[in-house]
Amino acid sequence: MKIKPSLSTIQGLLFTYCIENTRNPDREELIALTDVNNSKELKDLFDKLTRPEFIRYKYEERQRHIQTLEHFLNTEETFEAVFYLFDTYFNDEIIDKRQFMKVLLECLIRYNLEANA
Repeated sequence: MKIKPSLSTIQGLLFTYCIENTRNPDREELIALTDVNNSKELKDLFDKLTRPEFIRYKYEERQRHIQTLEHFLNTEETFEAVFYLFDTYFNDEIIDKRQFMKVLLECLIRYNLEANA
């Protein structure tokens, strides 16, 4: 049975960046120092914090995350619901949430290729 895409899947993937995550001063500082609206800095951050966890996921779970992002990026989704009541360590507000998700998707696809190699 195919699982219906859900924005909560994306929110779960981004829990690393949430203030409700366990305290880790080094991780928190790294997130806070990143310009969340700069694609290069965001890619570097994802490489450091999202990549190690994502490549440990089973193939099906990695595909689910990628397909969920692709699904919502192919709609008019603004991703406001992902960040609503979701406090992060980012110092700045994410100006273009769709661009944020495009950068995340790019990274996830790359990580998936690495994990499959």
